[in-house]
Amino acid sequence: MSVVITGGSGVVGGAVLRRLSGKPGRVKALVRSPGGAARVADHGAEPVFGDVESFPSLVSAFGGADVVYHVAGRNELCPADPSALYRVNVDGTRNVVRAARVAGVRRLVYTSSAATIGEPPGSVGTEDTPHRGYHLSHYERSKYLAEQVAFAEAGDLELVVVNPSSVQGPGRASGTGKLLLDVLAGRLPILVDTWISVVDIDDCAEGHLLAAAHGRPGERYLLNSFTVTVAEALGIAQIVTGVSLRVRFLPGWVARAGAAAVEAAARVVGRTPPVCREMVRTMLHGHRYDGAKAERELGVRYHTPEDTLERLVRWAKTEGLL
Repeated sequence: MSVVITGGSGVVGGAVLRRLSGKPGRVKALVRSPGGAARVADHGAEPVFGDVESFPSLVSAFGGADVVYHVAGRNELCPADPSALYRVNVDGTRNVVRAARVAGVRRLVYTSSAATIGEPPGSVGTEDTPHRGYHLSHYERSKYLAEQVAFAEAGDLELVVVNPSSVQGPGRASGTGKLLLDVLAGRLPILVDTWISVVDIDDCAEGHLLAAAHGRPGERYLLNSFTVTVAEALGIAQIVTGVSLRVRFLPGWVARAGAAAVEAAARVVGRTPPVCREMVRTMLHGHRYDGAKAERELGVRYHTPEDTLERLVRWAKTEGLL
């Protein structure tokens, strides 16, 4: 079987690629730079130059493939110019789906996001939860629109969508992963207490392969290992690390006001703010997801919070991040 993956040089794509490299068949990975080519080659994949914003390059890359994993995308909060989110996540996904059809690909596994569920405040999101009707961030909106585009363009292509919650674990040191490492290192003593849903990076990668093997076309599958409050996560982290973490929880209104002030100051000097209104809005909303459908239909087996945090801490210490 011939497989092509987009985003193979990224954190999630790299985890998927490492699993694919142990399977029989030819594996190609779309790359945009020599550095990316070197990274995917280290995982045993054949690099092929292309870009999700270039339809012709995708048609060429997908030629002869049985399965395509579309993992590439932008994950960003607080952008000064959100247009890149929509170009890559929405238009790029449209290009990928159309190119897969033109190239005769049988099955496409698309990495969406649990954020597309749009569960109302205080509820537990499932694949069938009605959307709340508004978006918390440009990232969330771009992924929501991208998922709609994917289903609309699929035609006779076997499209299976996976919706990971917050991906954490060894190898994740950016985005929300950096926030988690900052807390563990004592560099972030102020937080808001809220619900968080996490998918272990290994569970996320395995969920992709199981979706390719067993997913029903036209379905989406939430990938979520566990859901805890921030306070509960801190308690587990203290047990795992053996370190007392001194954290102060802010009221929501204080966090909102502080985020607005920091964002305004950063924009004045032309910098990306470390915290912004949409980031705090997303955190205060909180997220609780039910990943049971992926267990039932795909056979995903999830790690516990203790397992995920223990492996993350061990990896971070090895990398000098803690």
